[in-house]
Amino acid sequence: MAGQFHLADLFETVAATVPDRVAVISDSARLTYAELNARCDRIAGGLSARGIGRGHNIGLYLHNGPAYLEVFIAACKIGAVPFNVNYRYRAEELRYLFDNADCAAIVHGAQFTPTVREIRGDIPTLRLAVAVQDGSGADTAGSVPYADLLSAEPAGPYERSEDDCLICYTGGTTGLPKGALWPHRAFLFACAGGAGFFNPHGVLAEPAGIADRARDGYPLKMFPLAPLMHMAAMWAVWSGLLNGLTIVLDEGAAFDAERMLDTAEREGVNLVQFVGDAMAVPLRDALRANTERWNLASVMNLGSGGAVFSQKLKDELKELVPSASVTDGMGASETGIAGMAETSDEGVMRLPAGEHQQVIVDGRIGEVGEIGFVARSGNTPVGYYKNPKASAEVFQAIDGRLWAVSGDAARLDQDGKITVFGRGSTCINTGGEKVFPEEVEQALRSHPAVFDAVVVGQADERWGERVVAVLSPRADAARPSLEEIRSHLQAGLAGYKLPRALIWVDEVRRSPAGKQDYQWAKSVAAQAA
Repeated sequence: MAGQFHLADLFETVAATVPDRVAVISDSARLTYAELNARCDRIAGGLSARGIGRGHNIGLYLHNGPAYLEVFIAACKIGAVPFNVNYRYRAEELRYLFDNADCAAIVHGAQFTPTVREIRGDIPTLRLAVAVQDGSGADTAGSVPYADLLSAEPAGPYERSEDDCLICYTGGTTGLPKGALWPHRAFLFACAGGAGFFNPHGVLAEPAGIADRARDGYPLKMFPLAPLMHMAAMWAVWSGLLNGLTIVLDEGAAFDAERMLDTAEREGVNLVQFVGDAMAVPLRDALRANTERWNLASVMNLGSGGAVFSQKLKDELKELVPSASVTDGMGASETGIAGMAETSDEGVMRLPAGEHQQVIVDGRIGEVGEIGFVARSGNTPVGYYKNPKASAEVFQAIDGRLWAVSGDAARLDQDGKITVFGRGSTCINTGGEKVFPEEVEQALRSHPAVFDAVVVGQADERWGERVVAVLSPRADAARPSLEEIRSHLQAGLAGYKLPRALIWVDEVRRSPAGKQDYQWAKSVAAQAA
């Protein structure tokens, strides 16, 4: 293989090293590494034959399934730029996304054909739409059948560089999505295990070393429960593929905890990856309600990343699945994996500080005790795609190095650790004290009557802002009073952090990426006032 850290080169080396090992298990397919690589080669040839090649941006508008991995890998093979598409977006949101991405090709589930047909005339860069059959029976006229790409002959060789990019579109709590532009090399080391996270081989010193990882590693089964369009899931998947693991995929259109647990038992899954409390709560509830239903002795790790994972849920899942360690990784689309979080009594989590991870305060590296924002240096994106203003705000040159400054407010502590408080943009200033909503939300979700929570600030004549909680109740649970909620929280939270008002709703709305929708919550709070 070429002596470069290119995702396609690395994947091809793994496929040549363990060709007969099962790479993907899903409802529709069971593929070895050799079979997966061959299918990716044909997809690459089919895209090339239709004028899609180096530098073209390819949108993956798909639910989980083998096609998602095949197109992503095929795009990398030909030097194209794959990017994630949130399939929950509506037509107007998709118009913005595809236009912002200069999208040349959309590979979409058949069920999304009507939407693609509606918006394709508004995307001047679009050359190709490809429909993947998904059992919906939808009319896919106007899009090339995915089977046609699979029938193509492999082509190449293709020009490749470890500076080739992929785009990770954010699904943040506020504002329009932004595309973090990751070079392959930086993505490998920051997001896909090259830096040695979770790997006994340590840091990947040279590209050829990927063969040893695949050959010597245990052929574990990894089960990402989150949609692959959520980049935390793709980080996990790429870490798995580049270590020769088997990736188990659920092709359901919606998260179903019982179905996921059925699959984990049936396939003997070892590693389960999910995204925060939104998935941990239904998993916990299903396990509690069916204590004898599943034998999960094969599960070695329950790992969360990409969203807040409450300590109470960690403890409960550990009790329900005693064979598994429970881990909580932190990262962001702009920084990659920041590390494994420790429990924090004060903030949301704690992380190690070091040469490549610090707290940035007003454009400088912060001192002990100062509150700023978590930042990473070294392997980072080169900026946001077509967004120089946002790029200048987030990717900052400090002391001669480029730092990717996240939106996570944090403080550097005396012991060399970083206490993380949550998204700084949602911080509430009440009576001169700062309240970070994620800490209060985590505490609220520990109440037995609360299913979900989002906390916002509301204008207050006395305090400047007051803390307001928007809550959804558990099924059949009585809604506790404000006094009951405050009493439940006061053992772990300072008085100024306690909600001064509760608003009960049938369902707490989240963003299309599953994150708290603070703009919606503020609107709800304003209407209630």
